Amino acid sequence: MTSKVKYLGGLRTESEHLQSGSKMITDAPVDNHGKGEAFSPTDTVANALATCMLTVMGIKAESIGVNMDGASAEVTKTMAADPRRISRIEVKISFPGSYSDKDTSILENTSRTCPVLQSLHPDIEKDIFFNYS
Repeated sequence: MTSKVKYLGGLRTESEHLQSGSKMITDAPVDNHGKGEAFSPTDTVANALATCMLTVMGIKAESIGVNMDGASAEVTKTMAADPRRISRIEVKISFPGSYSDKDTSILENTSRTCPVLQSLHPDIEKDIFFNYS
């Protein structure tokens, strides 16, 4: 088992990651009867894409001797109605410092192999941008 999720009432859940004991709260978003005081479930999906991409790039960066410390991502999720679903996720990944063309190519190709990206429905538009300072 990976996690346990408890419904706390008021459209809020608490998830516990069993291996580490870390916890996460979700709330329904304001536009869907909630308070929006924490990540919504669909926010966590969009955020998972960025964290997965950064993680697999970090693994690859370590293996090729590239320092990715300080890289960051900005995530924008767009919802559609009827049925209510995620229609678009935009991820803008920024890297500090400079990288060779070879390294940027390796990192960008690696990001596109992340398990979350491979698991998202093909109808979800995925716009991925890379910025090297």
